Amino acid sequence: MKQYLAGKIRNVALAGHSDSGKTSLAEAMLFKAGATDRLGKTAEGNTVCDFEAESIKRKVSVVSSVAPFAWGSTKINLLDTPGLFDFAAGVHEGVRPAESVLIVLSGKDGVSVGTEKAYKIAKENKKSTMFFVSKLDVEHSDFYKALEELKTEFGPSVCPLVVPYSENGAVSCYINLVDQKAYKYNDKGEPSEVEMPDMGHRLEGLQAAVSEAVAETDEALFEKYFSGEQFTRDEIIQGVHNGVNNGTISPVLCGSCTTLEGIDMLLDCVVDLLPSPWEKGNEVAVDANGEPVEVKCTDEAPLAAYVFKTVADPFVGKLSYVKVISGKLGADSAPVNARTGQPERLGKIIYMRGKKQEDTAYITAGDIGAVTKLTSAMTGDTLCDPKQVLSFEQEQFPQPCFSMALKAKGDESKVAAGLQRLIEEDLTAGYENNVETKQQLIKGLGDQHLDVLVSKLKNKFGVEVELEKPRVAYRETIRKKVKVQGRHKKQSGGHGQFGDVWVEFEPTVGDFVFEEKVFGGAVPKSFFPAVEKGLQESMKKGTLAGYPMVGVKATLVDGSYHPVDSSEMSFKMAASIAFKEGIPQASPVLLEPIGNLKAYVPDGNTGDLIGELNKRRGRVLGMNPAAGGLQEIEADVPMSEMSDFSTAMRSMTQGRGFFTLEFARYEQLPTHLEAKVIEEATKRNAE
Repeated sequence: MKQYLAGKIRNVALAGHSDSGKTSLAEAMLFKAGATDRLGKTAEGNTVCDFEAESIKRKVSVVSSVAPFAWGSTKINLLDTPGLFDFAAGVHEGVRPAESVLIVLSGKDGVSVGTEKAYKIAKENKKSTMFFVSKLDVEHSDFYKALEELKTEFGPSVCPLVVPYSENGAVSCYINLVDQKAYKYNDKGEPSEVEMPDMGHRLEGLQAAVSEAVAETDEALFEKYFSGEQFTRDEIIQGVHNGVNNGTISPVLCGSCTTLEGIDMLLDCVVDLLPSPWEKGNEVAVDANGEPVEVKCTDEAPLAAYVFKTVADPFVGKLSYVKVISGKLGADSAPVNARTGQPERLGKIIYMRGKKQEDTAYITAGDIGAVTKLTSAMTGDTLCDPKQVLSFEQEQFPQPCFSMALKAKGDESKVAAGLQRLIEEDLTAGYENNVETKQQLIKGLGDQHLDVLVSKLKNKFGVEVELEKPRVAYRETIRKKVKVQGRHKKQSGGHGQFGDVWVEFEPTVGDFVFEEKVFGGAVPKSFFPAVEKGLQESMKKGTLAGYPMVGVKATLVDGSYHPVDSSEMSFKMAASIAFKEGIPQASPVLLEPIGNLKAYVPDGNTGDLIGELNKRRGRVLGMNPAAGGLQEIEADVPMSEMSDFSTAMRSMTQGRGFFTLEFARYEQLPTHLEAKVIEEATKRNAE
């Protein structure tokens, strides 16, 4: 593929709800532009963008992908993103290097949660937006219903540019409101101009909406509109283009990905209306001193490139996708990684179209490509000229909120190594080796996310694991004061063993406190550390269920010793005996971990969420308005009740809600739940 200047490049992310037709639209655009020789289908697993094994198996996108092609004299880099909320990492990866987000929605389903979330992330990242209503060839599709929903949800910025005209329940032609022409498509998706259909007042209203939107973008155009003059085609294009660039207009187009209807007009609008990297404006980075620096999108500027996606492959090695912000990235470049301060040795410089690689000499400013075998570069890193070390702001990925334990079927060390590689390419995944519960935990955004990670472990790294519910790290404590004797005596010829202590156990704040109040040398001071050590070691395993003990104060008050047979080991054993005798008498109880939950949900779901928290033994602490029309609900919740909370919350809010959960403290477990926890622990300890 030839090189393009920044003004002739369009970086466009495809986003929207799952099954809205994003990957099919990418396939239709590629085919229409002549970049592919056949129209692939998601159901058949032969699309350009869904090339990963998991995407093919599930028939949905699970990762982001890049597909460049040319339309006329312009290069379009499509960044296809997943629609399922479990794979939100792909959405952030796709939106970050794009200047525009093309939001796809089905004419049958209309505006859905995925539409809302795609628009929200686009606006948060200051990206231009355009809508495409797909699947108009499907029965019960209704473009005008979808259009009204878009206007209701996103306001007056929504501006239709291509609309369908239907007869007998099927689209007979498409009306281009910019050209003021109607087009009919044959079975090959080729358009031919037809007479403008009689749509009455509806057409007049649509044309007026376009004119009003254009008039708002420029003072001269406003005066022309106010005087009653008609805009020319060029004025409409320029006005809409300016409005899209500054965020005041979100054009709406429509068509079908299977019949290719409307795809040519969409491609024209992408080129004519969406901003180029050069036009979108300079990006701001920070230098080594933390000072802001404007980075110009031009080939002549010093090199500055952003790594927006990383792929770990055990055979090919690491593949780093980059957006060149300024300068050129070529084989002769010697960039520095701004995060590490170390130079990066470049492998091959390539363009990616799905899984296909095409070598290139360099990547120009504003363009997207990939580099092989970067050793230390990670997603979010900046590669830059050593003479001007800069760092771009990193994309904020959602934090993992769903955990499961891993049970390895083979070498456990390979599990950690494989997961580490997967976490490099998916920043919404996490891994933890919990020493206390003796479990390896994998973290993600939902059950489907973890299923895919487990499949990748097997297919990429040959590691088979099973998922199971993670154990809860309970604690044990006491509620009353007791005084007990611990006596260790052993005679076996020669030197014997003798240690005798009296210890008071009582509740306290904190983990463990040791004191001594021995009078008259009943126990020599030299043995005090041994007594303390014996008690500390015993605290690691409580008498109820074997969980670590906390909140215990032990006071050595008396004892006796033998001048020959007493030793540190003897008193350590005596202290352990005192612990085992005394703790069961001190009303031991189980403590459960309590987490602080901050949940963000729409107003209409607050009652449902509070009800759900009550079922999980949660205590609501307060409720406050939050950004985006959401409510923040803060609560204390038992961690043992939260393993499937992410699934329940997603179902309750249709994916609109999210939460954070952090460990806060330990509280006593209700008595009626103790027996079950003790039984499970006893069974596990016996295995």
